[in-house]
Amino acid sequence: MATLRIETAQVFRPLLAAARYKAAHGGRGSGKSHFFASLMIEDSLAERGLRSVCIREVQKSLKESAKRLLEDKLAECRLGEAAGFRVFREVIETPGDGVITFQGMQDHTAESIKSLEGFGRAWVEEAQTLSTTSLALLRPTIRAPGSQLWFSWNPRRKTDPVDVMLRGLEPPTGARVVRANWSDNPWLPPELEQERLDCIRTDPDQYRHIWEGEYATVLTGAYYAASLTAARHEGRIGKVARDPLLSIKAFWDIGVRDATAIWIVQYVGREIRVLDYYEAIRQPLAAHLEWLRSKGYGNAECFLPHDGSHEDAITAIRFEDHIRSAGFDVTTVPNQGKGAALKRVEAGRRLFPAFWFNEATCSPGLDALGWYHEKHDEARNIGLGPEHDWSSHGADAFGLICVAYEEPRKPPVYPKRDMRWVV
Repeated sequence: MATLRIETAQVFRPLLAAARYKAAHGGRGSGKSHFFASLMIEDSLAERGLRSVCIREVQKSLKESAKRLLEDKLAECRLGEAAGFRVFREVIETPGDGVITFQGMQDHTAESIKSLEGFGRAWVEEAQTLSTTSLALLRPTIRAPGSQLWFSWNPRRKTDPVDVMLRGLEPPTGARVVRANWSDNPWLPPELEQERLDCIRTDPDQYRHIWEGEYATVLTGAYYAASLTAARHEGRIGKVARDPLLSIKAFWDIGVRDATAIWIVQYVGREIRVLDYYEAIRQPLAAHLEWLRSKGYGNAECFLPHDGSHEDAITAIRFEDHIRSAGFDVTTVPNQGKGAALKRVEAGRRLFPAFWFNEATCSPGLDALGWYHEKHDEARNIGLGPEHDWSSHGADAFGLICVAYEEPRKPPVYPKRDMRWVV
């Protein structure tokens, strides 16, 4: 059995042990792809006849695959035809009639994926883009004795399927998962180090996601990107306690066929303190009200968008009346008219310096604010208003806080009376 000695950064050492699932997540410059490319060549050399596949969710051409990186690794290790490696246009042949292929999961169906059943290695690059469907197809397909599934990615959202599987509450049995960043790479080139330093200076909103491998809490160009960055810098996202003497306000975005979102707020002087965030998809009204009561917000005044005055299609009773009959005070905020969504954004940006967020309970809502962005027509290079996606529910409820907020009036200031002339 041939072996190959390749220098390995300390952070990746746990992935050298036997395991069906091996995963590395983190930021740019960590060497994740280089590690798995080296490991694939090493395994192909040690296990003659090994069949491996390099996978992406979408692969329109081999330029988007790991093929070039594997070719560079073969050249670096001086492994060619004499060692059993032959590079072709679409595949790389390995010792003992083995092979490395390159495929996109979106090109597969439940039938076509069966062509990978005899493969011993599957390496998923850019795994943060892998869909739930693709993951469900891939996992049981790679089932040869001793087979392994590898994943490398820069995390995007904690709800992405690969993060749920490998970083969630119940990862696969025996899975080995490491976090690797630029600081773990002893061979980080000076060019990349300069890119990192430039990112700190020119794109601080994205630095922790790009280079430290943290979830993307702020999307480039998002409406509230600068506001969130300023709030974190000023310490307004952290721990916020409830004042038991002040009233509670609950601001809703009503979802019938999609998500319902609620922000829990207290006004303390001129500060808007956000205590909690709730979101649920396709749940009955009773579930939302039960959450309010279970969290101690049973006396909250509920603020609804204009559709709170619409009648329910089944009961013919207005949404606001349903909530009022459950014992809550209700205020329905009138429609802001044409361009209402952007008016909420403008109000949100103006009032953001007054907001304080309890991070532990508001994290999903903050993610929504960081993602909420403009829909763009690339062909005409024009904005089309806010994108309606998963983030818009939390963002709309946040906008309702802002358009409904009445800034406390300052007490009048009277000039001091000059008492010298009083007789």
